[in-house]
Amino acid sequence: MEVLKAATLVACEDTRRTIHLLQHHGLHLPLVSLTEHNEARRIPEFIEKLHDGASIALVSDAGFPTVSDPGQRLVHAVIAAGIKVEVIPGATAVLTALAGSGLPTVPFYFGGFLPHKKGQRDKEMEVAMARECTSVYFESPYRLVDTLQMIANRAPNHPVVVARELTKMFEEFQRGSLSPCLTTSP
Repeated sequence: MEVLKAATLVACEDTRRTIHLLQHHGLHLPLVSLTEHNEARRIPEFIEKLHDGASIALVSDAGFPTVSDPGQRLVHAVIAAGIKVEVIPGATAVLTALAGSGLPTVPFYFGGFLPHKKGQRDKEMEVAMARECTSVYFESPYRLVDTLQMIANRAPNHPVVVARELTKMFEEFQRGSLSPCLTTSP
């Protein structure tokens, strides 16, 4: 809250969602949309504001800025401009999924969102199952069953964990081999 209170403006994925957070805490700050589609275009504006002494808080809707959420290009540009970046730790679905999975946590691999194309997704799952560590991926709920079926076709007893709504009210984990996860996945 102290960082938000001290900010000149807030860069966020969806101003309609972030406004609720700010209002809940009685904060009235300018909000600027920062999405994967406008991030590159916004960077010069943010760099100029930072050089002029502004403080910009970067928040995401339900994840962690820069980790499969907007902000990585902005942070890179800010660092390249010689401006200090401070990271405030918070909830992240990646580490929540890993810690709650019951699978080995060190080392682990985070692959971000799985590819949209079935062939590329299948190849990625093959590589993941060959790793000597736990792999964490994000997947669309619309492709989840198909992705789990891909894994089941290769190794039906391979351990998997399906986690959803992490760090939120309806957090849920399905753990085990693929058969139970396929029949109970969201």
